[in-house]
This record gives sequence, structure tokens and C-alpha cells, in this order.
Amino acid sequence: MTLQLKVPNMACSACGDTITKAIKTIDPAATVQTDSKTKLVEVDTQASEAEISQAITEAGYTVA
Repeated sequence: MTLQLKVPNMACSACGDTITKAIKTIDPAATVQTDSKTKLVEVDTQASEAEISQAITEAGYTVA
């Protein structure tokens, strides 16, 4: 399942790396693409959207 989430406070590529690591702790097989310009995180995962959103939130970011 592919999710597209808006993360308004993702400012740079390091933020994207942090978000990617947080998602991969839940689903190591997930494919994650982050774009700090558009503030979008695209995740191809078997985990639920709630789990992914929670991981991003726990990493210190807001999911809009």
C-alpha cells in the first residue's frame, strides 16, 4: 500500500533521513521517499497509515 503524507515541519534532507529511519523501525521493508521542498513523504509499506503517522510523530514531526 502506498501512502502519501504531508509533513509540514520537515525542513531538510536530514529531517527526511530521520523520518525514513523511524518508518523503517516499524516496517524494515518499506520504501520511503521524502521531499523537503513539497513536504511530502511517500511510503510503500505493509504497515497501517496510523502506525506510520505515529512513527513520524514520535520522531518529532507533525503529520498534517
